[in-house]
Amino acid sequence: MGKVEDDEAIARLEAALYSAGRPLTIEELIKASGTESRTKTLSLMTGIVKKTKSAFRALEIASLPDGSYVFQLKPEYNTVIRKYASKPLLPTATLKTLSYVAYMQPISSKRLVEVRGSGVYLHLKLLEQLAYIEHQNVGRFKIYNTTEKFQKYFGIQGDKDLLKQKLFTKVRSSSQTSPSQSPPQAEDVESITPSS
Repeated sequence: MGKVEDDEAIARLEAALYSAGRPLTIEELIKASGTESRTKTLSLMTGIVKKTKSAFRALEIASLPDGSYVFQLKPEYNTVIRKYASKPLLPTATLKTLSYVAYMQPISSKRLVEVRGSGVYLHLKLLEQLAYIEHQNVGRFKIYNTTEKFQKYFGIQGDKDLLKQKLFTKVRSSSQTSPSQSPPQAEDVESITPSS
């Protein structure tokens, strides 16, 4: 296969980012662009990011900490479009895991697997790619916490105790438990939606 011209490579990258609906790794972007060059693809991505910033007010191409790129709505517009969105911003199971991390943080991967099952590893990978959570290695375990991006994305400001209070008002009132009693179970977390 011959090398692709820049205009065609840019169009392919834009199409891949738009249609993916998830972060794309640099390897996926190289494949999509047809350039077969990491340097060339990164150069084209820099141009696309700049073009997107100047052309759009509410949309962006974000470079995530793991080096992947995602075409997304800027976090400050999430509350505006929620009622218009045709699909959830995160799959329900992943949102449940994120809610549990937010409530129980800091929480170990071992505890998350006990509560949410082995599928939690895929959830954690996606949430880390989106930079909503981060982890620290403590011995053999990974300890997870939410990030500042998580707070901005869901419109929550303040310390982690305030965050817990805002996110889980529904769970506390529906289960009629006080904060000193046991935390919500995974089934209870399903009814939680981020508040602004």
